[in-house]
Amino acid sequence: MCWLPPNPVTGSQGDRGSEGRIEEISAESSRVLVGLACNLRSKTQNPKPKIPKSQIQARYLPKPTMTAQPPKPKSPIPPFEPGNASRIRNFLIAMVAIALSTAIFFGLQSPNGSSKLAALAESAVPLEEALTNNKPTMMEFYANWCTSCQAMAQDLIELEAEYGDRVNFVMLNVDNDRWLPEMLAYRVDGIPHFVYLNRQGEAIASIIGEQPRAVMAANLEALSNNTALPYTPASGQVSKVNTTAKATPDDPRSHGSQVNRS
Repeated sequence: MCWLPPNPVTGSQGDRGSEGRIEEISAESSRVLVGLACNLRSKTQNPKPKIPKSQIQARYLPKPTMTAQPPKPKSPIPPFEPGNASRIRNFLIAMVAIALSTAIFFGLQSPNGSSKLAALAESAVPLEEALTNNKPTMMEFYANWCTSCQAMAQDLIELEAEYGDRVNFVMLNVDNDRWLPEMLAYRVDGIPHFVYLNRQGEAIASIIGEQPRAVMAANLEALSNNTALPYTPASGQVSKVNTTAKATPDDPRSHGSQVNRS
């Protein structure tokens, strides 16, 4: 708080002289100076509060614009529901059923080893004819249940198509008692059993068991040219045959049973 000197009491202009005028000016000047001093002291004692920088920035800087966020893509996997499990199970069952049906269909359409053996026996030359037509012969003892015979059936079909005009292909089914004398004569105790006959019907060599196509082709080539067979004797995987039991009179198949020739 500042004290200001009072204004001097002035009389009329006539009563004041030059001295009074000077005093009046001095007193007025003193009041002005004292007032300025009071204002200055008031400002230094009570400074204005400082505004934080953050408030200044918030007041004067431009506000950031809000950009719209794109919507999140929906998950391609639907939420689990009890009905989904049953639908998936039914779908898998249907697919398995279709696969099994397809496999069975093509399995029935494609010939197996047993059917190939039957086709080979159907096209074979009868033994009586082979012994008299003046051609060499390859005679096979086989059975429809023999897995090694089935494995070789496709190769023999192809070899018959290649050498059938020069060599007799004879097929004798060991389950047919009609061929028991031949089985005993050539000592057949395992199949497949191959016997090679020359043009006169005489046995010149034999091989037993499953053989590769190359071995069979080489022997047929030599047989057709009346030269020594390169792969005899030879042996491979066989299926056993009990010819002793077949020769026993008590064998029920020997009592008047009629069988067709294979």
